[in-house]
Amino acid sequence: MTSLSAKDKDRVRAFWAKVSGKEDEIGSDAFSRMLVVYPQTKTYFSHWKDLSPGSAQVQKHGKTIIAAVADAVTKIDDLTAGLLSLSELHAYKLRVDPGNFKILAQSLLVVLSIKFPKDFTPEVHVAMDKFLAAVARALSEKYR
Repeated sequence: MTSLSAKDKDRVRAFWAKVSGKEDEIGSDAFSRMLVVYPQTKTYFSHWKDLSPGSAQVQKHGKTIIAAVADAVTKIDDLTAGLLSLSELHAYKLRVDPGNFKILAQSLLVVLSIKFPKDFTPEVHVAMDKFLAAVARALSEKYR
């Protein structure tokens, strides 16, 4: 487990500022990608009528996800406490397998690299990967 250095946190904050204004598209694309590349994740959404990329429900949940990631950026100094209510929701009510947080993180990294090819440098990639891994760990906290 690699922790986020001060430099990593600065890179995450600076990169996330560039995401501003494109969050909804990024959230929808990342969530859509996860559902297509990892079809087993669809089981949590089987009650939805349309799980195809770009559907209204997929777009809406993508917005919800990306808003939570944006919130996590603001809580980067204490993700475990900052994401406690989301951890409880996913562990106790939604009962989501915590391995899916890593899957979503991977999908988000791919989308960010596609949308921001010049800004998504190797250094930003490392920082964002560490950050999203820390988010996944924080969300998994209530599973322990």
